[in-house]
Amino acid sequence: MTFRPFALALCALALAASPFAARAQTETIDPNQIAVQVLNKTEPELCAERDNVDLEFVSPEVRRFRLQAVHPSYIGTIAVDRWAPDFTACDMSHDPNFKADNSRRVTFYETPDLWITGFTFPGFWRPANVPVRVGDRVEQGLHLVQVWVRHRERAEEVLVFYPPDGYWRARPLPFRDMRWTAYGSSFLIGPVEVQQRPIVALKEVSFDPTTKTFTLQFVRGGQATIRIDTLDDERQVLDISYSDAMPADTPFAAMRSMYTTEFNADVARVAWRSLKSPGWGESNILAFQGATASELWAGRLTPSMHNLSAPDMVFGKFSKQAAPK
Repeated sequence: MTFRPFALALCALALAASPFAARAQTETIDPNQIAVQVLNKTEPELCAERDNVDLEFVSPEVRRFRLQAVHPSYIGTIAVDRWAPDFTACDMSHDPNFKADNSRRVTFYETPDLWITGFTFPGFWRPANVPVRVGDRVEQGLHLVQVWVRHRERAEEVLVFYPPDGYWRARPLPFRDMRWTAYGSSFLIGPVEVQQRPIVALKEVSFDPTTKTFTLQFVRGGQATIRIDTLDDERQVLDISYSDAMPADTPFAAMRSMYTTEFNADVARVAWRSLKSPGWGESNILAFQGATASELWAGRLTPSMHNLSAPDMVFGKFSKQAAPK
């Protein structure tokens, strides 16, 4: 890895210069905006390919919030990217694996600027039984669904989800003249429960290309929408709304990621604030005791050996008022 001379200064000032910290001093608080409970269930882990980072968001009042995937503060200093998996100290031999009847790739929606592609793999850790609908077309048995857009005369994959377990990953468009950036942390939207690992059990997923909105029907009842609000080379912003409260004591969202050390992590630190706090709290991810927060950032201040260009995640704008229909 090679970094420009000002890289270390940028890293040291990352949060101080953050647009989120600056906004905290001037933002007008929406009367419907609330703080939520953030629980940290992260555990130490040696394997860099296991999601040991586990942040859960809990509130019976939330009906809407905003989730952002934002390029890390050091993105402009990257000369050589790193994204290869690291299976050092990993034993995956006991992971469950459900075989698929056949592997395939299908494009089931396509325009010049937006298309949706699905994959069925030879196997997956959960059965693939969630239908995915775009208009009148329904695809069954998909393990992965990708959202692609046209950018700089080429295709860019910006959002993926896994119907069998409800995991999502997002990233902005490539920064400035970069050709590509990595995915990193995953997130879960809906009633989060544990079935060997945290999941959201989906009944059906549909997509409206006109509004760029996903509708999630949950096995445990209710639904949520995920709308792509903003997509540029700085961030992707998702507007998320719920029809009802989640079942009692069930998180309405979660973030999953990996951390082995500060230099080998997709998320190494968190920062948070409450509605009227004068400043941000900050912590290493393992030391974070949880918080009541109106906004939470999870990411890295220094470059990592793992998924170097992967985005930071920001959860905020928690509101009691759902999005207008």
